[in-house]
Amino acid sequence: MNKELIFLRTFAITTGLATSTFLFSSFRENGNQTFETIDVQRINIVEADGTVKMIVTNAGLFPNGADQINGRNTNADRKKRAGMLFFNEDGIECGGLIYDGEKKENGHSSGLSLTFDQYDGDQVMQLLTTDSQRGDERYVSSSLVFNDRPAKETQEKTREIMAELSALRASDPEAFKDKYAEYQKMELIGGAPRIMLGKSRSQNNGLFLFDDQGKPRAMFYLDKDNNPKLEAFDAEGNVTSTWPEK
Repeated sequence: MNKELIFLRTFAITTGLATSTFLFSSFRENGNQTFETIDVQRINIVEADGTVKMIVTNAGLFPNGADQINGRNTNADRKKRAGMLFFNEDGIECGGLIYDGEKKENGHSSGLSLTFDQYDGDQVMQLLTTDSQRGDERYVSSSLVFNDRPAKETQEKTREIMAELSALRASDPEAFKDKYAEYQKMELIGGAPRIMLGKSRSQNNGLFLFDDQGKPRAMFYLDKDNNPKLEAFDAEGNVTSTWPEK
């Protein structure tokens, strides 16, 4: 009996090792595998040295909070959404695609954003659409937006500054304004939209131009009644000229 048990155990172990060796050698010999359907929650695309270059993920495994990618912190306050994140050769996040959409108590809310970032900074180009409904009111906006970003910003420094400013805002609003202006003058934070092409929430379709503070200065568009309009504004938002003239 003991000899039979020893034989069976030896046979099982040998068979298992042989099967594993066969399977692993098959994958090594043929790097390309074909699948009809793959169900997966997250995929990390990496270089040979392990640097993450792209993440495709569901909402639950979207990196934020204490997660680190390529040894760098992620945005702790960023909402988890399904989508993709892109990383450059230095392992720094450089853009992404996110989307969501769900029914609300009295309507719905959905959106999609494809962004491309300044090196070690925030987004300089964005393809954006939002669709929200509250009761009988529905607001749809779709646009291609180009932004200015501060010349000296870095993702890590921006996170540190924003944490500092958030605490300051709660304790001393006036000191918060002064500190924000100081960092903005140092070109460490800030940024502003400069060009928007698309449909606004007021259903105007056209080209919208902004100054370096993000204030609207010129618009050429078709309004919701299909009337063409050209408008210019001063720094305070007052209309300085229009076409057709009122």
